[in-house]
Amino acid sequence: MSTSDPRFSDIGNRLAGPSGIQELMDDLGEALSVHPDMRMLGGGQPAAIPEVQAIWRQRMSDLLADGTALDKALLNYDPPGGNPLFREAMAGFLKRECGWDVTRENIAVMPSSQSACFLLFNLLAGDSATGKRRILFPLLPEYIGYANQALCAGQFTAVLPRIEERGEHEIKYRVDFDRLRITPDIAAMCVSCPTNPTGNVLTPDEFSRLRDLARSHHIPFMLDNAYGHPFPGVIHGGFRPAWEPGMIFSISLSKLGLPGVRTAVVVADPAIVKALSNMNAIVSLANGNIGQALLLPLLANNQLLKIGSDVIRPFYKQRSDFAKDVLSSALGDQVPWALHAQEGAFFLWLWLKNLPIPAAELYRRLKARKVLVIPGHYFSFGLDQPWKHADECLRLTYSQPQHIVQEGLEILADEVKRVLGV
Repeated sequence: MSTSDPRFSDIGNRLAGPSGIQELMDDLGEALSVHPDMRMLGGGQPAAIPEVQAIWRQRMSDLLADGTALDKALLNYDPPGGNPLFREAMAGFLKRECGWDVTRENIAVMPSSQSACFLLFNLLAGDSATGKRRILFPLLPEYIGYANQALCAGQFTAVLPRIEERGEHEIKYRVDFDRLRITPDIAAMCVSCPTNPTGNVLTPDEFSRLRDLARSHHIPFMLDNAYGHPFPGVIHGGFRPAWEPGMIFSISLSKLGLPGVRTAVVVADPAIVKALSNMNAIVSLANGNIGQALLLPLLANNQLLKIGSDVIRPFYKQRSDFAKDVLSSALGDQVPWALHAQEGAFFLWLWLKNLPIPAAELYRRLKARKVLVIPGHYFSFGLDQPWKHADECLRLTYSQPQHIVQEGLEILADEVKRVLGV
């Protein structure tokens, strides 16, 4: 065997093989470097919001001006669960501003919410002495980055949504509690909120029912808040999910305009926090310090919440409305289509009803026309058979400059009309 044809383990093949998230990040990297004329409507890259960027520039200046703060951040290893001062400040912020009954022992810092979920999924589920334990996703479609994180076959299971049609051009996915079953092999439930890819926000009733189901079956209820509460707070309605003991919440710095620092916070029971810290010591040794150093003084007051409510949320709501108007005008009534209700996050979720080709083929055709999108089948996993509806859907981001969004959506509409012959 040559090194050009290595033999990988089962886990190696599972992690090293092609995946939706790998394709997404490859496309993003090429769009930023090799093909700068590509209209990037596929990634979750946050927008360059001047007011937010100014905050991080000022924080970098403060670190440089301090004399020793930047040196400490660059030269020192922190404990694998995060800097103790940062964990203390984060717990104080969550208790004061959100009303969550937490202490430092409920806080773990991780090198991204995606890596935190990978560790959590494989901490809680997989092969065990009592048989295979599984993670249940109660509301598909779900985040593309979860799909390939299981280290053994059959570790994920999922429930299809009820599709609520709200007129000709809008839908909302609802948790189908009639289909949802918590069997003895379910180790935890996981939902992103707002959901990536659809922007769906759980209703208060759905949240309460899922929480109560998890509590009654003595399993964790995981909520990935990368786009939501408490920051960046891109939830357009009034619902703000609250952490309680027995839950696991993930909070990311990425959508605050800091994807490059790869820093996230997990809020959980102390036993979960300790286990995550131990795992992080093995796989990462320690966390990056810069994200924690940038955020630390902002945790002393409500500035982070105000950035979300006064700047970030209105920015994305305006972009969302703009993108919807462009797409509605471009598609018109010549083709059957619907968008998911725009409740949060950075995306349009487009359903092209009765699309005669798979969304993956439409993705390839659009890529040839310098428009990148994400086909819907990547967000459908944990099922025993393919879900045709997902093959008729696309995830589109509107965080790029408006002229790029407009050009990309108009080309998309033109290609869809070509496919349908209208």
